[in-house]
Amino acid sequence: MPYRESYAEPETQVLDSDRNQGPIGKPRKRRPRWQKVLLISFLVLALVGGGGLVAGGLYLRSVESGIERVDAFADVPEEGRPQAVTKGALNMLILGSDSRDPENTGGSRTDTIILAHIPKDRSSAQLVSIPRDTWVTVPRSKDGRHGGRDAKINAAYAWGGVPLMVQTVEAFTKVRVDHVMIVDFAGFKEIIDALGGVDINVDKNFTSIHPPFRNFQKGTQHMDGEAALDYSRQRKQFADGDFARIRHQQQVIKAILDKAVSGGIVTNPGRLNSFVKATSSAVSVDESMSLVGMATDLRGLRGSNLTFLTSPTKGTGRVGSESVVFANPQKAESFYDAVRRDAVGEILAAGK
Repeated sequence: MPYRESYAEPETQVLDSDRNQGPIGKPRKRRPRWQKVLLISFLVLALVGGGGLVAGGLYLRSVESGIERVDAFADVPEEGRPQAVTKGALNMLILGSDSRDPENTGGSRTDTIILAHIPKDRSSAQLVSIPRDTWVTVPRSKDGRHGGRDAKINAAYAWGGVPLMVQTVEAFTKVRVDHVMIVDFAGFKEIIDALGGVDINVDKNFTSIHPPFRNFQKGTQHMDGEAALDYSRQRKQFADGDFARIRHQQQVIKAILDKAVSGGIVTNPGRLNSFVKATSSAVSVDESMSLVGMATDLRGLRGSNLTFLTSPTKGTGRVGSESVVFANPQKAESFYDAVRRDAVGEILAAGK
C-alpha cells in the first residue's frame, strides 16, 4: 500500500545510497542564470493556475526557447516501453539532487525520484516518491558496461544518465513516462528568500547536524531559504532516517507553492521576473516538454489537490554490504496498475 501524505504532516522517504560513481552524460553548456530556474518557476506557475496563468504563460513563452533540454528518451528502446492505458493522463518523472548538501560527496546519483501522475481531468495530481535505495533490476546501459543486474534504483542515473533512469523506472512501475524534469533542490534557497520565507510545521524538537547547528522547535516556524534547506537535509536525528528527509523536502515544496499563491507573485509580472532571477538552481527538461502548454493544462490545480505518496515497500534491509529498500511486489503491482488506469483516486478514496 502506498503511504498517503498530508501536507501538514507528510511522511515519505528517500534513503541513503552510494555516491562514488563517476560523472555521467555530456557536459552541459553554461547558460544565463534566469534560464536555469524555469522548472521550479514552471512548477509554481502550473500548479497555482488562475490569474497567474496569463502573466506566467507569457513569461514562460518568452524564455522557453532558451531552456536547457535533455534527450531523455534517446536510448530507451520503444519496443520495450509500457504503452499508455488511459488517453489524456500524464506521467512525469522528476529527478532531484542537492549538490550543495554537506553530505553529498559525489552528485552522479539522484537524491530524489518522483513519479508525478496527472489524471486526464487535471483535477488533481499525485506525486509518488520512489526511495532512491529501492532494490530493482536495472537494464543494461547503452555502452554495455553497466546494468543488466539488480541494484539500487538511482544507480541507473550514474550508469546511463536520464535515459537509463527512465528505462529503469518504466521497467519497475510498468508506467509510461511522458516527460522528465531535473532540478537541483539547493536552488530552493533563493526561491524561498525571494518569497520572503516560508512557514514549515516542524514535527519535533531537534538540532541540525550541519553548521551553524540550528535548533528547530516543534510547531510552525517561519524559515528563510538557508534554514528551510537545512531543515530539508536532516535525517540522522529521526528514527526513519532518510524517510524523514524526503518528508521534509515535500513540506518545503508545498510551502513554496502555498507562499507563491498567497503572495500574489504569479499575478505580478515584475515580482515574477525578480522571483525567477533570484533563483540559481540548475534545471533541465526533456526535449518535447512545453512549459506554456503544461501550465495551461494544469491551470486548475492547487496545493490542496496535490497528494504525496510513497511507492509501496516492505522496509529496509541489506544485500551484501549495501543498505537497501525492498519494494512490496504485490502492493506495488496493484498501485502502479491504478496509475496506469488513471485510477489512483479510487485507492485514495478507499484509504488503501
